[in-house]
Amino acid sequence: MKETEAKLVLEDGSVFHGYSFGSKTIVSGEVVFNTGMVGYPESLTDPSYRGQILVLTYPLIGNYGVPGNEKEDNLLKYFESDKMQIQGLIVADRSEKYSHWNAKKSLSEWMTEYDVPGIYGIDTRELTKKLREKGTMLGKIIYGKENIGFENPNKRNLVAEISIKKPIIYKKGDKKVVLVDCGVKNSIIKAFLKRYITVIRCPWDYNFLREKADGIIISNGPGDPKICKETIKNVREALSKNIPILGICLGSQILGLAAGADTYKLKYGHRGQNQPCVEVGTKKCYITSQNHGYAVDAGTLTEDWREWFSNNNDRTNEGIAHISKPFFGAQFHPEASPGPDDTEFLFDMFVRAISR
Repeated sequence: MKETEAKLVLEDGSVFHGYSFGSKTIVSGEVVFNTGMVGYPESLTDPSYRGQILVLTYPLIGNYGVPGNEKEDNLLKYFESDKMQIQGLIVADRSEKYSHWNAKKSLSEWMTEYDVPGIYGIDTRELTKKLREKGTMLGKIIYGKENIGFENPNKRNLVAEISIKKPIIYKKGDKKVVLVDCGVKNSIIKAFLKRYITVIRCPWDYNFLREKADGIIISNGPGDPKICKETIKNVREALSKNIPILGICLGSQILGLAAGADTYKLKYGHRGQNQPCVEVGTKKCYITSQNHGYAVDAGTLTEDWREWFSNNNDRTNEGIAHISKPFFGAQFHPEASPGPDDTEFLFDMFVRAISR
């Protein structure tokens, strides 16, 4: 069977030639890279990738296929949301055949199901090097003479696109937390259900202070945190109370903005399962799972806040904490999925805070 040629075109004029797999759809988005070796079912369904064309640096993708849609606690068991979230996928090579006890379909079949295009046969080392040197760029996947303009997804309110529209309650125990869904991963909800905490999941712009809860979680999500004005406003009001607050990834950035700090766009972001984060003070280093393109500017934190973690590669902020109140945020993902769960103790810290 003749393969369909495809191109990844970057906004600087660079063109990478390869072959199509998945859906043959023309798309535009922000081109980013992930350094993880495994975990593409979780990564591709992570809502933080909304609007992005994802480059996987591991050389062979698809060899263990894609699992089925079994549910647990009304959440998909093997995925981080109810659908594939990426705009497109770029790999060096893809395995046409898969082998895994839990696989139900191939990666290409799964991508076709959600109308997501992919290109393989591209030198992802060269492409990743370019993204590291120049930073993330807009790009498009096209075929033949067909074309499309470049679109910057960060100018859209990606969180509003992906958040739920009305509250959902996951009942598990007497203690309750409100989870502000900015594009939450299922594993964050599962982490609290495992600890027998009832989770009230609410839309990004919902006035969660009307709910009687023991704690507040602000989830991960895609795009520029400054666009989430309603969430920032609600969190700022919550800071005037003593209810424990935990921000994860985008949630940590929103917490920082609500506390009076500033955020900025990283050159190429942190995406993968091997980011070293050092706890300020103890100097203890953790290997973390990450997926974000923005960060809190630690130099703009007010005197009531301190830097909690920093990235050991580029010294960017990886966590903030209030000096006296139970408010803290982590830029990395303590729930992992995919990646190491070395920092899952953050959930236990939060549970202790809401149990006092």
